[in-house]
Amino acid sequence: MYNNIVKDEVDLHRLTVEEAVPKLDKYLYDAFQAGFDEVSVIHGKGTGTLRQAVRRELSRHPLVQSYRPGGRGEGGADGVTIVSLSEK
Repeated sequence: MYNNIVKDEVDLHRLTVEEAVPKLDKYLYDAFQAGFDEVSVIHGKGTGTLRQAVRRELSRHPLVQSYRPGGRGEGGADGVTIVSLSEK
């Protein structure tokens, strides 16, 4: 089953923005196809450059309904972004 291949999170930390953006785009399409409603994007804390780039991409991605910083127990606001995917 496809859902076993795609996880409910993608880890982008330690990637450059140039590496992370295409990986994020592919992951969002794969997660949508696998039927996920919500996924986690791990971008790490670092300098904030990757987090800003990820959230900029999420703000204009056609499959993203909304997104928010991770909360307590989800990786924290600076290290993770929680994404709600659009309905099919």
